Amino acid sequence: MGKVVAVVNQKGGVGKTSVTLGLASAARARGHRSLVVDLDPQGASTWVLGVDAERVKRSAADALASGRNGALREVVADTTWGHLVHVAPSGPALQRHETARGGIENLLSGKSSGRLRRSLDGVARGYGVVLVDCPPSLGELTTNALAAADYALLVVEPTALSLRGVEPVADLIETVWGRDNRRLDLAGVIVNRMPARGADATVRYEELARTVGESAVWSPAIPQRIAVAEAATARRPIHDMGARARDVAHAFDDLYGRLWQLIKPARA
Repeated sequence: MGKVVAVVNQKGGVGKTSVTLGLASAARARGHRSLVVDLDPQGASTWVLGVDAERVKRSAADALASGRNGALREVVADTTWGHLVHVAPSGPALQRHETARGGIENLLSGKSSGRLRRSLDGVARGYGVVLVDCPPSLGELTTNALAAADYALLVVEPTALSLRGVEPVADLIETVWGRDNRRLDLAGVIVNRMPARGADATVRYEELARTVGESAVWSPAIPQRIAVAEAATARRPIHDMGARARDVAHAFDDLYGRLWQLIKPARA
């Protein structure tokens, strides 16, 4: 059965979507089937995977709203990345799940946190890995992702503002582990957009290692390259971008290899 991995950080702009898609691209390069669950109402993963919002008839929001076991199967769509990569697309209605569905009382009590887990019932076994692209918040959508996940991957940039988001995410992971999901584990921290040079980035990287523990910071860091933005604009996997993306693709290959060591014997 495929494992569920939530890609998280409460701060926007750190590259959760590019990391999610980079891992999906690396899975594809290995011949592994992956499912991207796009829980970000902005729908960037959905768009890059070739699914246009105006053509989405049923989204992840519908699966969450239904509350039925296996409901996500009804919304999974093909992508332009080929038969190995599927998506449960985002939709505007996801935003309502962040603040509605019974209000803050339900969120704090955990009454609505199991919706994604139920909707994934029986769906994940068809994939080597299920990657959940979380919104830049720690609200109900991210809580649902963590309640459904086997592992969480925290994405950060080597900047002071990005590192400020680490502790609140760690606190939420601990809360969800204790209340909703004893399978959940923080797999590690992926550093995104690491510049080739820069004293501040090096300082922040070292600060991160002290904060979460050196062994929790996955290597390699993903280098800062324009090819990542070019791949997103072209709506293509990073592995299809040729020589100018080679070092980024290799980084994702190494990171996915580490993830695969964790999730085996998941069926690819």
